Amino acid sequence: MIALSPAMVGTPLGVLAPGGRSRPVAIWLFAVAAFVWLMVVVGGATRLTGSGLSITEWKPVSGALPPLDPGAWAELFRKYRASSQYRLINQGISLEQFKVLFWWEWAHRLLGRCVGLVFALPFAALLIAGRVPARLIGRCVVLFALGALQGAVGWWMVQSGLEGRASVAPERLAVHLGLALALLAALVWTGLEAWAGPARGRPTGRRLFGVFAVGVFIQCLMGALVAGAGGGRVDTDWPLMGGRLAPDDYWRGALWTTLAHGPSAVQFNHRLMAYGLLASGVALLALAIRSGSAPLPRLTAITLLLLLFQAGLGVATLLTGDSLTLALPHQADAAILLVMATALAWRARRA
Repeated sequence: MIALSPAMVGTPLGVLAPGGRSRPVAIWLFAVAAFVWLMVVVGGATRLTGSGLSITEWKPVSGALPPLDPGAWAELFRKYRASSQYRLINQGISLEQFKVLFWWEWAHRLLGRCVGLVFALPFAALLIAGRVPARLIGRCVVLFALGALQGAVGWWMVQSGLEGRASVAPERLAVHLGLALALLAALVWTGLEAWAGPARGRPTGRRLFGVFAVGVFIQCLMGALVAGAGGGRVDTDWPLMGGRLAPDDYWRGALWTTLAHGPSAVQFNHRLMAYGLLASGVALLALAIRSGSAPLPRLTAITLLLLLFQAGLGVATLLTGDSLTLALPHQADAAILLVMATALAWRARRA
């Protein structure tokens, strides 16, 4: 991830200071954000390798231990062979092939448990030491609750693909990814608040930068719908779609079926949102240059460059049909772009 130094967001370096400012808390929150970003990346690899449905049970505590003997492996494999994914896609795979799927999903779930510990243990220590500013304690508790909720949402998503489908429901995938990204953005925002302390005077706003960050978040959700509905495997030309400006099979007979489950529709919507974000990024850069706030143009330019890189990755992934080498960086960069858009919105609010 891109390191968000205080210099980049326009706040001075310093040691722990009173008045609602705490450098140790900020560093801890940024570290947790890095773990959440890593979880998003591993989750993307789990999806791209088709591993997410390899573990058919949710055991928050005992599931932390992998199978330790041949009997345990055989039992897990037996349960997987009863799933729809095995019957419809992976029928006949060997135990060794199943183990590859299993380790991806197990690593993803283990990383989720580690994120919980990386948050909870330092939080307790910082609280006991009196290092957490009073104004941020409630926010940190909410962040922990969101992280705990993410585990339940992940299992809710997996359940949608265990019977009757060979993959998870696109809308549940979008909720799962969206909650992780919302947590990532909230960690970065709260970390910046901890480093800089309360705003001096009344924040000026600059709401367009906040609207842009929300747009990036929505685009990430639309990307999840593309992944869940298989939208990246249809109309693999650009800038046209199947040789046309708009796909012939956009409408699927019902609004929800079209917007969440239509492969061509979700890809077309994702493209349009990308064009809108690119135009917005250019406009924000012009606004930032005119603002007279020293760090704002630099942050906006970095964000726009990340956005251009992200768009290029998306087009390359579509044209080459590369399901891992390009698609995984595409998801990783989307999370980094959201981090930068969040930092930009935070800085613009204090400009």
